[in-house]
Amino acid sequence: MAEKKLFCSEEKIQEIAAAYGTPFHLYDESGIRKMARRLKAAFAWAPAFMEHYAVKALPNPYILAIMRDEGLGADCSSLAELLLAEAAQMRGAEICFTSNNTPPEEYIKARQLGAIINLDDITHLEFLEQCAGLPDLLSFRYNPGPQRGGGNAIIGAPEEAKYGLTHEQILQAVQQATRKGVKRFGLHTMMVSNELEVDYLIGTATMMFELAVELLQKFDVAVEFINLGGGLGLAYRPEEPDLDLEALSEGIRREYQRLLLPAGLNQVQLSMESGRLMTGPFGLLVTRAIHTKDTYKHYIGVDACMAHLMRPALYDAYHHITVLNKTGAPLDHIYDVVGSLCENNDKFAVNRPLPEIQVGDLLAIHDTGAHGSAMGFNYNGKLRCQELLLRQDGSVQLIRRAETMADLFATLDYPGLPLA
Repeated sequence: MAEKKLFCSEEKIQEIAAAYGTPFHLYDESGIRKMARRLKAAFAWAPAFMEHYAVKALPNPYILAIMRDEGLGADCSSLAELLLAEAAQMRGAEICFTSNNTPPEEYIKARQLGAIINLDDITHLEFLEQCAGLPDLLSFRYNPGPQRGGGNAIIGAPEEAKYGLTHEQILQAVQQATRKGVKRFGLHTMMVSNELEVDYLIGTATMMFELAVELLQKFDVAVEFINLGGGLGLAYRPEEPDLDLEALSEGIRREYQRLLLPAGLNQVQLSMESGRLMTGPFGLLVTRAIHTKDTYKHYIGVDACMAHLMRPALYDAYHHITVLNKTGAPLDHIYDVVGSLCENNDKFAVNRPLPEIQVGDLLAIHDTGAHGSAMGFNYNGKLRCQELLLRQDGSVQLIRRAETMADLFATLDYPGLPLA
């Protein structure tokens, strides 16, 4: 089986584990910065290209500060994410607020920050007007339904997804917004998640460029930006090829020139909201084997659980595992690597060929820098683990401490519980 490389040495990981204990998520600042620069370089041809990092992928202000430092913005979908972007000194058009079933206080905060507001439903136009007022610039999220094939298990087929406006609703919404005084418009879509097929992603750009031309021809509305969403995939399996970012850029550039330039839309800004691509490969969940069990199968019990990484349980997702100090050893044992939750799907790997593992061994679970810690929870009273940042100079910074029982019980008013 092919092997994935760690972004730092095994000795460094062991050193960190000795200093901080396990489990922990470890993030690589150098890798995150390099990916940000690579994405910007790939789309440097596009007028004022903007990457709004999807905060939901890794909602930590230390990470957002790195993104801001690299000239990126934030894609937010909740009040908490808006507050994180604000704490990271992001303002105005640096923030794109794309939410669904949105309560009024979230629209109010987005307006206070001057964020780009991207509406998910035609009825939200009037709702926004009533609770927070309409901005000069407004965006609408497009869902083409069965007109556009594809989709995957994470989002689903377009017609099954809860997101976005239909084609007819987009046309109606632009007309209604114009009558209400909105003067500037943008378009947005989010078709798939974790997509590695370049041609499909290029096809999404084609669809959005055609919609922009239609709005110009029918209503004389020239959109200022087109947000192609995220969904840029990550090769979780070591044998998978990485997304060809440069080929994707060239294909989108070809369609931009073919469709937008002849229509006179030669200054339309392109933006994206990639999360997984930006931080996913640059995270490890480091955990220690604490039990072995042999029944009908061979189990390795570790001190992490799906409260720290739920993607394998939620999506049957693959995450590669490196057993430290055993690189190159024969993969001659078949294990289920499991946590301690009272749920049988609390498994990081099922029937996985791995080297022989003993109690005390460290395991590094790859590609947890997006939708790892972010999707944590407290079922069974499990506590979220610490997050550490490997700085460019080799130092390690604690950017989120581990939860305590006092944190877990903080909202309970009952004698005898540890509340401090």
